[in-house]
Amino acid sequence: MAKYIPETIQKGDLLPPDVQALVDQKAKKSAYSYNARRSPYSMLWTVILSIVSVIYIVPVLLVLINSFKKKAYISRNPFNIPTGKMFVGLENYANGIEKIGFFSAFLNSIIITVGSVIVIILCCSMAGWYITRVNSIFTKCFYYLCVFSMIVPFQMVMYTLAKTSDALHLGNPWGIIVVYLGFGAGLAVFMFCGFAKSIPLEIEEAAMIDGCNPVQTYFQVVMPILKPTAISVAILEAMWIWNDYLLPSLVLDKTKYKTIPIAIQYLKGGYGSVDMGAMMAMLVLAILPIIIFYAFSQKYIIDGVVAGAVKG
Repeated sequence: MAKYIPETIQKGDLLPPDVQALVDQKAKKSAYSYNARRSPYSMLWTVILSIVSVIYIVPVLLVLINSFKKKAYISRNPFNIPTGKMFVGLENYANGIEKIGFFSAFLNSIIITVGSVIVIILCCSMAGWYITRVNSIFTKCFYYLCVFSMIVPFQMVMYTLAKTSDALHLGNPWGIIVVYLGFGAGLAVFMFCGFAKSIPLEIEEAAMIDGCNPVQTYFQVVMPILKPTAISVAILEAMWIWNDYLLPSLVLDKTKYKTIPIAIQYLKGGYGSVDMGAMMAMLVLAILPIIIFYAFSQKYIIDGVVAGAVKG
């Protein structure tokens, strides 16, 4: 092959026929080798996981469909598409918003979720960095206590938690943030410690030589490096706190403050009667924000896990 080949080939340029043939042959070999390396059960796993995905999606679709039906048809025809007499438009949404004070509950949920996530990320990232850099009995005990807290059932501390929070006057959207910090610290410290171990110590030493104190080193050097893990922790904690019902019901003063999961329960009337139309509509409004948040942020979960698995 003694033909002239340009030194720089840009997108859209035509290659000589013999060069193009070599490129196509190489591409076929690569595709063949990739297919040969694939597991013979990959198609089977694809089918199984697709079925599992559908099983998880179907309940959400049923809630959405039934939120546009009349109350009488939800129990009678739960799987039917709302048409004709069954379809009520946005009537269920309007009734639900009026009955439970949705916007007040939504504001409380936003305050609790955002405030708790910020406090958890700030405090736990500091704790994780301190644990990995200070090798002492105290840090080791503190780390294992955080890990141990993840396996302690919540039911074991329910009564003590309720009494303590009541004594400390934590039954408000700002006080419950402290409670969520305690319950969310286990997972967050565990993840931050795993990632902080991969940060080269030379980077922090260089910052100290340049005149940074420990606080400046943390905010200007360590925290930007911890960003992938911080985003992963934020996503996981936000999904947990937003959907949590049991902890706010124990801690909050429900006569003044209600989160969305607590407010939805007030659609149940006496003698077991439930306004199913309004409840379905409020469930849609409750899950919609967290679904949107997760859809835009899910890629950062993988980035944070992979980044924490690579030695810097």
